[in-house]
Amino acid sequence: MRAPMKKIKFCCRNFKHGSKSVYKTLKAEYPDLKRKKKDCLGVCKLCTKQCMALIGKTEVVVAPSPEALYEKLKQRIG
Repeated sequence: MRAPMKKIKFCCRNFKHGSKSVYKTLKAEYPDLKRKKKDCLGVCKLCTKQCMALIGKTEVVVAPSPEALYEKLKQRIG
C-alpha cells in the first residue's frame, strides 16, 4: 500500500502541455490537497514532451494528455 500523498507539484513551464487544467481541476475537486506551482521542477526531458506532475520529492507522474494525467493523479489520491 502506498503512503498518503504529501504534495503535488506542477511545473509552470509544463502548463502549455495541458497540466494547467489538471492543476485547476484538482484545486476545485480536492481543496484540501496540497498543490504547488513551481517555475521549473528540473525534469525537463519529461516536461517538454508530455503532461507531468511531481508527487512528494521524487515520484514523477507523466501522461500523454491532461485527461490521462488527471486520471493517474486521481487514482493516486484514492
